[in-house]
Amino acid sequence: MTEIIHTDNAPAAIGPYSQAVRCGSLLFTSGQIAICPATGAIEATDIAAQTRQVCENLAAVLAAAGTDPSRVVKTTCFLKNMADFAAFNEVYGSYFPGRPARSCVAAAALPKDALVEIEVVAEV
Repeated sequence: MTEIIHTDNAPAAIGPYSQAVRCGSLLFTSGQIAICPATGAIEATDIAAQTRQVCENLAAVLAAAGTDPSRVVKTTCFLKNMADFAAFNEVYGSYFPGRPARSCVAAAALPKDALVEIEVVAEV
């Protein structure tokens, strides 16, 4: 059985997809970019601030599903520029201290010209 997860505390989907889908005891989030839920815009201009906003968005989606970042088992991260890797890791590590499995790749472009996008799989 699957359940669609939605919260107004994270940005609405900008396409035909859900913020997250729960399937059994696992939650699969869609990729989050640094859209501020209050304004619908990307306000942060550097990788650290965008990563913080992305992680806050993910935390809101996780909370709506009844879980939190400590229960994340896998992340997939997309960076516009691998030169931002160290600054990204510094912020990322503060949100995922449990050190989930991770893939991190460079992307030629991200929606709305974002610098970072992250999706997660978590236990619920």
